[in-house]
Formats: sequence, structure tokens, C-alpha cells
Amino acid sequence: MQFGWSADEAASHAILSSYLDAGGNLIDTADCYSVWAPNNPGGISEEIIGRWLKATGNRDRVLVATKVRAAMGQDFSEGDDHPLQREGLSRRRILRACEDSLRRLQVDYIDLYQAHYIDPRTPIEETLSAFSDLVRKGYVRYIGCSNFSAWRLMQALWASDKNGYESFVSIQPEYSLVAPVRANFERELARVSLRYGIGVLPYSPLAGGFLTGKYRRNQALPSGVRVEGNKQRMSDQNFDIVEKLIEIAQRHDSTATRVALAWLLAQPFVTAPVIGANTTGQLADSMGAPELVLSEEEISEISKVADWEKSRTDREA
Repeated sequence: MQFGWSADEAASHAILSSYLDAGGNLIDTADCYSVWAPNNPGGISEEIIGRWLKATGNRDRVLVATKVRAAMGQDFSEGDDHPLQREGLSRRRILRACEDSLRRLQVDYIDLYQAHYIDPRTPIEETLSAFSDLVRKGYVRYIGCSNFSAWRLMQALWASDKNGYESFVSIQPEYSLVAPVRANFERELARVSLRYGIGVLPYSPLAGGFLTGKYRRNQALPSGVRVEGNKQRMSDQNFDIVEKLIEIAQRHDSTATRVALAWLLAQPFVTAPVIGANTTGQLADSMGAPELVLSEEEISEISKVADWEKSRTDREA
């Protein structure tokens, strides 16, 4: 998501190469990234990744995941003048968007093609039928979803089972230790994912950098493009979480970033957090998380501080 926004092309290519060298093998993007950057119609992240894949010849060493659904500043196909033709999960939109993503990524197929979020105007059967056609044609290997509620995910799984469509194999929820994000996922989606074997790829696992330790209680705010969005996370409980992460990190001579990610990796329903980085240094910090093994007591300590029932009670009080 940072590519073409908070990380320019040179930095993005350096991050990708370092990620591959460190053992990473899944690159996740979306057709709309980074549409929020100045003068960016979307598609820039895919183009940056595509040029890296072509220049390095690393296509066979990585899994490429991208998404469709969000509005684009402009469509990359001729003749799409109506705004509704530039977004959504209709058959028309999915087929055209996939062609554009393949071209920007400079690949013959997409390993994981994901519905970015639900499209209430389009029946889920139409969406799944279009995805299934792309799999049959060899343009897509697997399909997934992002930002679906538990009942929407169950609706999709039922439609696939009933009609013989390709089925979602993964979901990307927003999930991290901060409240109330943790509660939103754990109430239902975590259980559905475990029961039906859906891979969970949490995005924003560090809450936009809030859990890295650079946001501290009663201290000046750091600089960066994420600061404004993180102001809403500045509750007493979330600062308690940060302080607990730092405390445990000091026991291991580690970092709050690695402790936060290690806690996620210890959850039985988490497949792999989707990490982001603006520099190779930030990437190296995150990539060290799998080597950090937390004790059951430490996992419990963190979970207790981040308890979402406590968060709800505090808000009601």
C-alpha cells in the first residue's frame, strides 16, 4: 500500500528485494493503491511491483496477490465513462479490472485475486461466477476476500458450495491488538475462519505504526503520513498496550514491533500478517518477528491488557 505513496519507486524496489532475500514470498497489493497519493489515479503500486518483477526476473519466486472493488481515479480501459463502471464487483468490472492488473503487474496470472470489500449492488453469485471464469481461463490461481463480515463470508462460502463456484480461500481483515479492532474480528470471523479453514491475512497488524512504540503517552507525536489517522487510536487502553509491548520487548532485547507481530503469529487463526514498510530498516524489524517466541504467560499478559470487553466497559462508563 505504501508503494507510490509514502515509499517512492527506488525505495519500493529495495524493500521488495530485501523482503525476498529475507525469505518473504507473498506480495499483496490492490488495483487502487495508491489512489490517495497526490495526482495518482490508482494502479501505481501494481506498476511499481510489475517493473520490479520484470527487472529482477523473480516472478517464479513469489506469490502475487492483488484486489478488485475500490473506485479508481480513472479506468485504464477505453470507454468506461460511468463512475459505476470504474468500481464494484460486477462481472464486467472484475473481468476488465483483472486484465488491467495483469498488464500493470506484467504477469500472466495472479496467484490470489481478492474482493477488496463487499459490493451491495452486485449479487455474490455474479461475483463468484466471474472469479471462477478467471480461474478456468488460467488468469487467476485462487480467490480471496477482504473486509467481509462473518455473515457475508458465510454467504459467499454457501453460494460457492451450492453453485460449484471457486471458493474464497483467504480473508484479509483489519486485525491488531488495538481496541476495538481486535473485538470486531474475534467475535465471529475468527471462528468462521478456523471452522472452514480460511486463511487469515490481517492487514494493518501494527495499527498504522501505532504499535511500534513511536507513539507514547503524553509525548509529542511523530512525523509521517499516518499520524492523523492514528489520533483516533490514542486511548488510555491502547497506550497501555504499547507500554506492555515495550516492557516485554525489553525482556527479549527486541522491539515492540516484533512483539506485536509475534502475538499475532501465536493466534491459531492467523496465517500471516500483511506487513508494510517505508524503508528496508522497518522491513527488517518486522521480518524478525517469527524468530521471537513468546511464552504463554507473555501472550496472556498482552491479551489481558488488550481485552476488548474491558474496552467496551470503559467506553460505556
